[in-house]
Amino acid sequence: MDKLWKPFGFLVIMILLCSVMVRVLSGSETLSDYAKANPEIAYATPEKQPTPAEVPDGSAQNSTEDFTPPAEETTTGFIPLTEETADSTHYADGFFYQPLTDAVISKITGISYPVAESIAPALAVTANNIVSDDAAANLGISYDDLCYMQVLHYDFNGEIQIGELICNRKIADDFIEIFHELYVNEYQIEKIRLVDEYGGDDTASMLDNNTSCFNYRVVDGTSSLSKHAIGCAIDINPFYNPYVVFNKNGSGETYISPEGSEIYVDRSQSFPYKIDENDLCYKLFKEHGFVWGGDWNSCKDYQHFQKVVE
Repeated sequence: MDKLWKPFGFLVIMILLCSVMVRVLSGSETLSDYAKANPEIAYATPEKQPTPAEVPDGSAQNSTEDFTPPAEETTTGFIPLTEETADSTHYADGFFYQPLTDAVISKITGISYPVAESIAPALAVTANNIVSDDAAANLGISYDDLCYMQVLHYDFNGEIQIGELICNRKIADDFIEIFHELYVNEYQIEKIRLVDEYGGDDTASMLDNNTSCFNYRVVDGTSSLSKHAIGCAIDINPFYNPYVVFNKNGSGETYISPEGSEIYVDRSQSFPYKIDENDLCYKLFKEHGFVWGGDWNSCKDYQHFQKVVE
């Protein structure tokens, strides 16, 4: 037995001596040495891997019928104009629509909803959407044609927020179903505010990446009324999904709005919050009979969905 142990012990000693010599000659370090020299790497807590809903590519996630938001997630930083009332149409917790209340009418008159020039001076706020008395009598849209809607949505931080919209009552059921499905799938929309929060300025709303619907205005760069003017169009995450006009006015130039969103015009690139044919938002609006501005030829309005109603 002693004869076996002697060569074995000699072999162990030689291995240890060789290891020491290699380390000294090569200047290498052990894992322990590396950890001590790089504590921020070696001892860092691994980042949480994102769930499919947290990956900011705007792609569709699987729907969950019995979805319940985590208890710790709450809405922050926004107080809606009004609450659910007896004449509201309730769809789900946090999702309803109703006729315009006096508070809402007061908020939008002279801003997103035009006011007759004879009435404008009497408003409590300074009106910036003023039309002649004759034009005011023939708008083609009335307060009764519109409804106020509240929805819940996930913002870009993954936090649940309250959103509010004004839309044509004929597409209210479409909207409430679409936004609920987006919410269930944790689809991220940065903010959903009335355009009146921006003084009715569509450009300012887009620059702030605000999702909005009703705004009595013309199509950007034209004299034609937009479908937004009758509450039948909506712009989703507009800064990441710009409005593009090719060869505008025959100038050969490409017009892009809002300013600063030029990097998102190339739709072959991958980037967060992009609406395309693979996107859940696109699929839901198309299923409900909406037209997508990204399918147009002379221009591309990647943020825009609209529906024709009778």
